Amino acid sequence: MTDQDDNSERIAKRLARSGVASRREAERMIEAGRVTVNGKLLKTPAFKVTDRDTITVDGKPVGAAEKTKLWRYHKPSGLVTTHKDPEGRETVFDKLPKSLGRVISVGRLDLTSEGLLLLTNDGELSRALELPTTAWTRRYRARAFGSVDEAALARLRAGVTVDGVSYGPIEAEVERATGSNVWLNVALKEGKNREVRKALDAVGLKVNRLIRIAYGPFQLGQLATGEVKSVPERVLQDQCGHLLKSA
Repeated sequence: MTDQDDNSERIAKRLARSGVASRREAERMIEAGRVTVNGKLLKTPAFKVTDRDTITVDGKPVGAAEKTKLWRYHKPSGLVTTHKDPEGRETVFDKLPKSLGRVISVGRLDLTSEGLLLLTNDGELSRALELPTTAWTRRYRARAFGSVDEAALARLRAGVTVDGVSYGPIEAEVERATGSNVWLNVALKEGKNREVRKALDAVGLKVNRLIRIAYGPFQLGQLATGEVKSVPERVLQDQCGHLLKSA
């Protein structure tokens, strides 16, 4: 096809919108020789396609890009947030209803973390919601062993550095103390790998339970453990419409 076609788009973006993978992951698939267009092996992500082109990944046809959807999922502890775990552990995607089709998580929750995980069939939306520039607040309830004072909370608000990694400001307030543990309400905007655990550890708190209760405007609410619920299209457009247009 030609770059002059007004309905064309980059192959990696098309794969992302079709729910195959994020745009970056799609580019890696292309570089690994896993993608064909009209029967020809694609060698570069610098290629545009239209709905008339036939695309395959690992020999399997890629369907037309679906209407963007978003789901709230209450992730239980003990599942990894990956499509295939090299250690053979159960994944979030093993437990989801097959009727959802292929979906991608918006960020991750680690093995022992629980709570709200957003899922989408659109890799472009997933990428947009993860970007620091989107600046959506992630909120957690954290139970941790130890005690905390105002000086420790002030350190978190100022941002801490752990093993050379700098974490942005974290708002934390004590909910209640229970024996040798303390429950905290925690809010942050970055969402780096294991950020809550590492930042609280830096001020002497060992997290032993972590529940995400909100991601931006989306709440865990009354979702039962393991339950998945679609976000209404109107709400998706209200909250993410500007991101969908710029994706």
